[in-house]
Amino acid sequence: MTSSTISATELTVWRGMLRAQAQISRRLQADLLAHHDLALGSYDVLMHLGEAPGGRLRMNDLADRVLLSRSGLTRLVDRLEREGLVVRQSCPSDARGLYAVLTSAGRARLAEAAPTYRQGVRDHMLSRLDEPDLRTFQLILDKLTAEQV
Repeated sequence: MTSSTISATELTVWRGMLRAQAQISRRLQADLLAHHDLALGSYDVLMHLGEAPGGRLRMNDLADRVLLSRSGLTRLVDRLEREGLVVRQSCPSDARGLYAVLTSAGRARLAEAAPTYRQGVRDHMLSRLDEPDLRTFQLILDKLTAEQV
């Protein structure tokens, strides 16, 4: 088998991973929308800002963390800014750089939604895996995310 050939088993695993990720994301999205009128992508931005020192991240760093394109993040931050959850601030050391900064309203919305998010992660994923599964899954994820040399 050449390196570009994918076996039926490999293809099944690949498609299964994509299906699982999409299904879990849809369920988390439904939970957040139903209870907090907050999309999963918006929650993700608020969560990363909430974990950052001072509740702020450069837009480029935030885009990398939430796995969005720069333009996709710009549109999402525009929406969050209109809702009063995030503000943009200029970067003093780089006139072209911008920070996204969590507002007090954004911090409050994050605090309200976090239990729903955590419960959804538990219900839709973690509760289905036992301790050995979690250890194996972490090893697999580490292999998949390791830098290739």
